[in-house]
Amino acid sequence: MKKLILILSLLALSFSGCTGIKSTSSGLENEAFLEFIGDPDSYKNGVDVSIDDNSNFTANVNKDHKKRPKGTVYAIPTGKHILSVSYGNNVIYKKQIFVSAQETKKIMLP
Repeated sequence: MKKLILILSLLALSFSGCTGIKSTSSGLENEAFLEFIGDPDSYKNGVDVSIDDNSNFTANVNKDHKKRPKGTVYAIPTGKHILSVSYGNNVIYKKQIFVSAQETKKIMLP
């Protein structure tokens, strides 16, 4: 009888440790990225970027390296945007762009 109680208690302990199958899922972050490509020597202090005339920031300009990973990138919301890039109070790039989730859009500057 003692053996039966011992076996049943060990069996109960072994099953209490099982919690079943757990799964988690996650999607892509809802953001895209911009990378500004040009001659960094021509844009020493970076360029001024405006997105939809309400989000402004200064961005570094990277040299285009085909064999190397991307340089500095800037996260923006996905969707359609009006992107304006200026340097020294002159607009050098203005265009409507569309970016999807996790896309890195290269902006080629003159």
